[in-house]
Amino acid sequence: MFTSLKLRPKSPAAVAVGDLKAGEGQGISQALFKQWMAEHEKMLRHLICGFEAKPALQEELFQDIALNIWQAMPKFRQDAGVKTFVARIAHNILVTHVAKSVRTVKTEQGEQAYHQQETSDVTPYQALDQKQRQQRLSCAIRQLKLEQRQVITLALEGMSYQEMADILCLSVNLVGVRLQRAKTALNQLLKVQEG
Repeated sequence: MFTSLKLRPKSPAAVAVGDLKAGEGQGISQALFKQWMAEHEKMLRHLICGFEAKPALQEELFQDIALNIWQAMPKFRQDAGVKTFVARIAHNILVTHVAKSVRTVKTEQGEQAYHQQETSDVTPYQALDQKQRQQRLSCAIRQLKLEQRQVITLALEGMSYQEMADILCLSVNLVGVRLQRAKTALNQLLKVQEG
């Protein structure tokens, strides 16, 4: 099933699936899937949070993305890195989700922060301030146009322009233009929230 699948050499678990004995492919594919999900879960959850505010729908989207990654693993050709492959699948699922959703303002009073810093030297005031800033940022990102939301969520995950271009099927220059417009729009939204 995964006879041509190999991890990139920079990966610590580089194993040629084609070198496995018969019957071991399913086990290694499960192990590889678990490894990919462990390495990229945080990125996936951040991307999902940029497109959906409701925690229940976020979890549903995460499960849908995980299923699609599992199903797409045999098609991984190493043209790009695993991170780009996983992010592209997530991006496609999230764009489909947004297209199907009715465009409404999605706010919840008890909205959960998608990222918590786990440091012991942070005071409760600092932790609250950080959580509030993250919530304002998430809310502002969800108010952006879809094309701006796409590039800003990928940029916040530390993706290079080339990786974003590969995921979005755009030129590197267009990614730069969209990212600049997204940053400008995001700054304006954040200023309105503060004001």
